Amino acid sequence: MSTGRGADRMRVLFAAPARLWDAWAPALRAACPEMDLRRDGDPAGFDALIYAPGYPEDGATLDFTPFTRARVVQSLWAGVERIVTNPTLTQPLCRMVDPGLAQGMVEYCTGWALRAHLGMDRHAQDGVWRNHLTPPLAAGRGVTVLGMGELGRAVASALAGLGFRVTGWSASGRAVPGIEVLPGAALPEALRRAEILVCLLPDTAETRDLLNAERLALLPAGATIINAGRGTLIDEPALIAALDRDPAARAVLDVFRHEPLPPEHPFWRHPRITVTPHVAAETRPSSAAPVAAENLRRAMRGQPLLHLVDRARGY
Repeated sequence: MSTGRGADRMRVLFAAPARLWDAWAPALRAACPEMDLRRDGDPAGFDALIYAPGYPEDGATLDFTPFTRARVVQSLWAGVERIVTNPTLTQPLCRMVDPGLAQGMVEYCTGWALRAHLGMDRHAQDGVWRNHLTPPLAAGRGVTVLGMGELGRAVASALAGLGFRVTGWSASGRAVPGIEVLPGAALPEALRRAEILVCLLPDTAETRDLLNAERLALLPAGATIINAGRGTLIDEPALIAALDRDPAARAVLDVFRHEPLPPEHPFWRHPRITVTPHVAAETRPSSAAPVAAENLRRAMRGQPLLHLVDRARGY
């Protein structure tokens, strides 16, 4: 794949925070030996960018305009809401769809769903024998997954494989084998079925505050919410009010409007909210680097890119 310089190498800028370099550079170079990966240089000389928000580290917004020959901007992360709003970005932008990330999300969501289903938090080691708390089998528990993209489909399929009665919901309602997927207008029905609600939607204008007071009130009594999508999906005061009204309800939250979650935030102190520090699905260099390498090669060959972002939809 010629870069136009008479050499069989592509020049790629690692446009990501410096703390990521030591982990990512070896994995990227191993996955794509023909790549000349650099941390700086003349913007006009780069064929592609591997990008993560937080670059440059002086707090400025990256200006993509000088990258006149760049054929692709490959995001290191699955979420691109902090990239698509950059008005200088005219190059094709690709999301990271990493099999390791999907597996991590499956493990996180199924683990917390099983914990909620089995009522593990009720078994306090206080000498009280509570054998009247036997849960139903998974087939007797309704689980709804909001968002049926790559991650949502993987999580829904894993939960269905465990026997749960799974409903998916997406704006399009596009079919997923083995899962009943309700379309956008059927959100109230999807929520009414959700004894366990798994939120895996992206951050868009349509999804912000999707779970407001009115919609939270549609959930069955004692429902558990697991949010590993984006912190903007849930109206925070409405969630606290809903939990205060329903002493059996719980929430497991991995994503927040402001991260790290400030120490004074009321989520930390609420007795039925579990905070996890955005660990549901880390992008791991070992499994993600080959995905980036494939897109770089496709860009250089003029082939269709994988996981191309639709700017109008925001993901």
